[in-house]
Amino acid sequence: MKRRALMLAGAAVLTLGLSEQLRPRRRISASLPPIDLDAQVPATFGDWQIDKSIIPVLPNAQLQAQLDVLYGQVLARTYVNRERQRVMLSIAYGADQGTDATAAHRPEFCYAAQGFSVRVIGPRLIALNDHQIMVNQLIGKMASRNEPITYWVTLNDSAVLPGFRRKLTQIRIGLEGTIPDGMLVRVSTLGEDAAAGFALQQKFLRDLQRSLPAALQSRYFGAATA
Repeated sequence: MKRRALMLAGAAVLTLGLSEQLRPRRRISASLPPIDLDAQVPATFGDWQIDKSIIPVLPNAQLQAQLDVLYGQVLARTYVNRERQRVMLSIAYGADQGTDATAAHRPEFCYAAQGFSVRVIGPRLIALNDHQIMVNQLIGKMASRNEPITYWVTLNDSAVLPGFRRKLTQIRIGLEGTIPDGMLVRVSTLGEDAAAGFALQQKFLRDLQRSLPAALQSRYFGAATA
C-alpha cells in the first residue's frame, strides 16, 4: 500500500510538472504587428467617414466591467457614406485570448442584456477582397429599432467563430507554448430589410479591409489561408 501511494504521488507530481511545462507563457502579440485600434482604423476611407450622430450599442455597466478586464482596447464608431447609408462598427481587442472568458461578450449576450430580442441567423461565409471568412449573423430588435448584425472573432491572424472551432484554435496555439491575442469585430445597420443591411455591411467590410496596410489586414480579418 505504501509503495502504491508513493507511485501515485510520483505520478501526480510528474503530471503537475508536465502541465506546468506545457502551460503557454509567451504572448504572441509581442511578435506580431501591434494593434492600436484608434490609430489603425481610419476615420475616413473609400466612401465612408465617421458620423457622430449615431452611437453603436454599448454594453451595460456589468458587461463593461467584464470588458475592462478582458480587453485592452475598445473602439465604437458609426460611418456614413455619400448616400447617407450608415454602418456601426465595434471592435474589442485583448492581448490575452487564451481562455473561453471572452465568450462573455458575444453580441448575442450584449444585445439581450440591453433589452433587445435577438434572432440568430447563424454562420455565413462572406467574401472579402482576397478571401472568405465565416461570420455569425443575427438580428436585434427593440421597439421600432431593427438591427442586422454581423460579427466574428480573431485569434492571432485567424478569423474564427466562438465555439468548437475557436476552442480547437486556442488549444493548437497553446500547445505551441504561446498565448494568442485577438479581437471581436462587429458591424451592424438599422432597417427592416435585413438582406439589404447584410449586403451593405459586406461592402463596408471590403472597403475597410482595403484601407488597412497589408501587414495588418490578417489581424482584423484573418489570413487568406485561414
